[in-house]
Amino acid sequence: MKLVKKAELYVTELFKNVLEFKYKYHDVTHTKNVVNAVQEIGQHENISEKDIEILQLAAWFHDTGYIKCKDGHEGESVKIATTFLVANEVDQNTIDAVSNLIMATVFNHEPKTILEKVMCDSDYYHVGSDAYFSFLKELRTEWKLCDVAIFSEKEWLNENILFLKEKHQFYTNYAKENWEPIKQKNIQILEEKRMEKNEDLVVTPKKKKKKKKKKLGRGVETLFRVTITNHTRLSDIADSKANILLSVNAVIISVALSVLIPKLDSPGNIYLTLPTFVLLFFSVISIVFAILATRPKVTSTEFTKEDILNKKVNLLFFGNFYKVPYQDYEDEINKMMLDNDYLYNSLTKDLHYLGIILDRKYKLLRITYNIFMVGIVVSVLTFLYAYQHS
Repeated sequence: MKLVKKAELYVTELFKNVLEFKYKYHDVTHTKNVVNAVQEIGQHENISEKDIEILQLAAWFHDTGYIKCKDGHEGESVKIATTFLVANEVDQNTIDAVSNLIMATVFNHEPKTILEKVMCDSDYYHVGSDAYFSFLKELRTEWKLCDVAIFSEKEWLNENILFLKEKHQFYTNYAKENWEPIKQKNIQILEEKRMEKNEDLVVTPKKKKKKKKKKLGRGVETLFRVTITNHTRLSDIADSKANILLSVNAVIISVALSVLIPKLDSPGNIYLTLPTFVLLFFSVISIVFAILATRPKVTSTEFTKEDILNKKVNLLFFGNFYKVPYQDYEDEINKMMLDNDYLYNSLTKDLHYLGIILDRKYKLLRITYNIFMVGIVVSVLTFLYAYQHS
């Protein structure tokens, strides 16, 4: 298992540094899922630990050939795996076994041994997954970026229905019992979507009336634009008010330090000591709160690729996306622009967070003005009291 861990680190680093951004599906996430799948099936099929280790090694390396090419990547994967295993002094029988399992992932390969069956089922784990449609989006994007094919929505549905019904099957008992029912459910959803697309092609008076609802999008965009603009202006106003208090209190402190403080050395002005320090105290506190009201606060959020697929990440806030590579960010933004629900939800989150920031600013600003007002009043009263009792 130490060898499997080495393979994990090696492949992860290889994909991170070498794999092109256009491979949105065949990446390290897919590879990790295949590794988990071979272990899951292997344990339920009573595969020995040694054979599970061989399966895991094959799973880690089965798509590494994508760093060289797309077509025929399995052969390149075998070369990369062989180089790694030889460098780690693995025996030739194990190297051959890993190589054979990698070649078992070639499309339309008919598995003969139980290990090949485990490998084939694991490579297509996604068709029996509840997250099947999220994986489909990644695969469709990859095919588009790699110039494999560009499908219309209806063509894409037909392609996947055909594949699931006629070109794919599970081989192991575990996959048949646990993943096949989910696969059939996914087929049913695909067929329902295709039926909806076919109905959309039939032009009826009701369909024409529904098209008028598209005007709502323009109104929603105006709503977001006006609301966010108003909130941004309110934020600017808060910053301006805080800056005014900063300037006024800075002047007060400068005058106190240059005019009042030097006079305190004189015995005749000793009564000015308490009022002067009261004034300085409230001015300093006012400056502190004014700075807190205008000080930038940036929250950085860690998220995974699954979070993006599940639309849990606000890609419009720079604190979320500044660590993401540009090409990945561009791709996700392009997908967001095609998904109205995701786009409007992200704008809603952005507006909500802006409201939270405004609430904090105005609370601190109110406290600052209250401190400044109380400070001025207390300082004047202290000066009057000290003057009368001097």
